[in-house]
Amino acid sequence: MPPDPTSAGEPRLARVSTDVRLGADGRARCAWVGDDPEYARYHDEEWGVPLHGDRALFEKMSLEGFQAGLSWITILRKRPRFREVFAGFEPETVAAFGEDDIARLMTDAGIIRNRAKIEATISNARLVLGLEPGELDAFMWSFAPVAHRRPATFAEVPAITPEAQAMSKALRKRGFRFVGPTTMYALMQSAGMVDDHVDGCWRVG
Repeated sequence: MPPDPTSAGEPRLARVSTDVRLGADGRARCAWVGDDPEYARYHDEEWGVPLHGDRALFEKMSLEGFQAGLSWITILRKRPRFREVFAGFEPETVAAFGEDDIARLMTDAGIIRNRAKIEATISNARLVLGLEPGELDAFMWSFAPVAHRRPATFAEVPAITPEAQAMSKALRKRGFRFVGPTTMYALMQSAGMVDDHVDGCWRVG
């Protein structure tokens, strides 16, 4: 779920409402974007856009796991370095990481140096490697709701849904880690399995 826009400090951009904010470029966006240019780009180009592919979804799962307890903008700003040190999140390469790699990652200030999350990413890569090509994509997308009501306001955006709970439970049963229901709903939003752009946002078609 995107961060509460009221927690980001006083915005410098004109407000359209408490849920949609007018950007300097004249576009009305979901208010959680604030005035950060990278957040605006992410909102416009990635958030809510359907994402497919085992590698891409493994990366999304990994980064959402690293985000747990932190703000997404922190992960977004560190994403280039994450991609560099995790070999582009290619499951086959990450699955081969050992203790030397963990030690290397724990000294890298460019990422989140959380040993449990690093180990979970490696463990999850090994699980992905054990799947058939396309299986992770099909499995995760099988939990996308058939119908999803667009939130009119930010207050209507849920933190957890039955589908996210089911995805989390199924992934945990397979041995995946850092895939709690809140984390999985954030993944569903960012991977376009649901579209939670609020009414008034320019992304609403």
